[in-house]
Amino acid sequence: MARALPSTAAVPAAAAVRPRRRVRRGLFADYLFLLPALLFIAVTMLYPVWTNLRMSLHDVTVMTFLRDNAPFVGLQNYRDLLADPVFHKALGLSLIFTAGSLAFQFGIGFALALFFNRPFPGNTTLRALLLLAWLLPTVVSGSLFRWMLDGDFGVVNYALVSLGLLDDGRYWLIEPGTALAGTVLANVWVGIPFNMALLLAGLQGIPHTLYEAASVDGATGWQRFRSLTLPLMRPVSLSVLLLGLIYTFKVFDLIYIMTGGGPVDATTVLPIYTYKLTFSFFRFGDGAAAATLLLVGLVGVALLYLWAARREEAS
Repeated sequence: MARALPSTAAVPAAAAVRPRRRVRRGLFADYLFLLPALLFIAVTMLYPVWTNLRMSLHDVTVMTFLRDNAPFVGLQNYRDLLADPVFHKALGLSLIFTAGSLAFQFGIGFALALFFNRPFPGNTTLRALLLLAWLLPTVVSGSLFRWMLDGDFGVVNYALVSLGLLDDGRYWLIEPGTALAGTVLANVWVGIPFNMALLLAGLQGIPHTLYEAASVDGATGWQRFRSLTLPLMRPVSLSVLLLGLIYTFKVFDLIYIMTGGGPVDATTVLPIYTYKLTFSFFRFGDGAAAATLLLVGLVGVALLYLWAARREEAS
């Protein structure tokens, strides 16, 4: 018996199904390339955050941590934390440290970006030298400023006494009234190159024809800066301030190297406070709660920035 031939209508239908299957296989293969990155994020970010959140809801001490039988206490760790006056002091010091650092970092960085936006001999070399402050390891920067602000052999005391501004040297990092200012100074020095680099990139993205047209109309340098530079630099400035806020609010290593949180908790900002709760007093549950509050605060700032950026684009 002769075999029946397939109908001509079925051939195009089968041919149309094959490309769809190939497209699906191609998409599946593309997602496989993302799998290592997703696994890396899950292992290094999502799992630690989940573990920290779960620990903040239990009364975790040294004994319960080793036996893995910590009792569930719900939000009690957060209540104890919010009732702790040391926590409120650490929060206030973090706000002062962040505000002081951001003000000087952004202001000096903007001034340097305006300066380097003009062509002159040695522009590239000077910019590269300024970036060294940001490229140095934090351990080196902290140790350098700890030596500079030393009460006996520090170069800051030597310069101020030589200029007649001080009669005798001061122990900047040992006195409670000046220790926080010393850490702010070090953090400003570290953050200025980062602010300058981003702001300079934003300035170079502004078309020069706008300034030329404003000059033809008779606008002065201040008027061009106020009416052109500041409005056009607003999105870049918001990004720089957000990144600076997130980085500065969670600074730990620089302060720990310079003062260790002292003297008398004068430089115990929230990251130092969290570290002491966890690794000095072994109150793992309270330390996890403090770390969670710190994370929630920074995420809230990021969401506020996204809202402001979308509003800026819409307007």
